[in-house]
Amino acid sequence: MKLRTVLNRILLALAGLMLLGGSLLILATGLDVYRHWHLTPPAGWPLTSPNDFLLSSADQARWSSQGWWWWPAVIAALALVALLALWWLIAQLRRPHPGGMPVGGTPPQQGVQVRDRALGYAIAAETGGLPGVQRADARITGRSAHPQARVDLTLTPQGSPDSVLDALCDGPLRHAHDSIGSTGLPTEARLRVAGHKPHRAE
Repeated sequence: MKLRTVLNRILLALAGLMLLGGSLLILATGLDVYRHWHLTPPAGWPLTSPNDFLLSSADQARWSSQGWWWWPAVIAALALVALLALWWLIAQLRRPHPGGMPVGGTPPQQGVQVRDRALGYAIAAETGGLPGVQRADARITGRSAHPQARVDLTLTPQGSPDSVLDALCDGPLRHAHDSIGSTGLPTEARLRVAGHKPHRAE
């Protein structure tokens, strides 16, 4: 499993646990669970009855007397956390692209490289000409040392998935392997069938 995937899962788990704990605490307070079930919360436990506030009057007075810099600092910290969360979300939506890949293996032959978009266009163009394929789109993701391909195929109503996948592996993908000197190009292929109007039988 990739380090980025592990980190994402850990962050999501921590964020989920924090949200779940806060939601249960607020729900228990709103439903007055402690009084109905005769439970005694730990000393200093926040929000033990529906009439409680997150900050007591003493805490509010103590934080309000910190000086003029306190609330701007709190707002700036919260804004920074929100910006970091937004940056993390955008980073999850963007897939890494290898950029330039050496032609003919590593090291590249006389510094010649092929761009990931150009290789994706070449795979899509060749795949679109295969029998049974109505439309094809291809993108190259991953890193330059370990590129990956994602191919979206729209088959004609008469197209056979087995034959199309065999032709894809033997043709466009093999040519892509040869062009970048790679022994393998992990590929994710997504297939769908184009809709067609029903034929009237006579």
